[in-house]
Amino acid sequence: MKTKIISAAVLAASLLGLGGCASMDRQTVGTVGGAVVGGLVGSAVGGTAATVIGAGAGAVIGNQVAKH
Repeated sequence: MKTKIISAAVLAASLLGLGGCASMDRQTVGTVGGAVVGGLVGSAVGGTAATVIGAGAGAVIGNQVAKH
């Protein structure tokens, strides 16, 4: 339970931080946001390897979604 609360707090802080980056284009925001969310999901599911894979997959998905 404690891990979920920490993950939610990190996600909220990351999204607020991204909101302040007005100079970043939409695709960059999507990539970074996807990496953050993917990393958090990977961390919740498994260990270090899952976190890295989740962040990578999230970055790719976020980038592709932001293109459209």
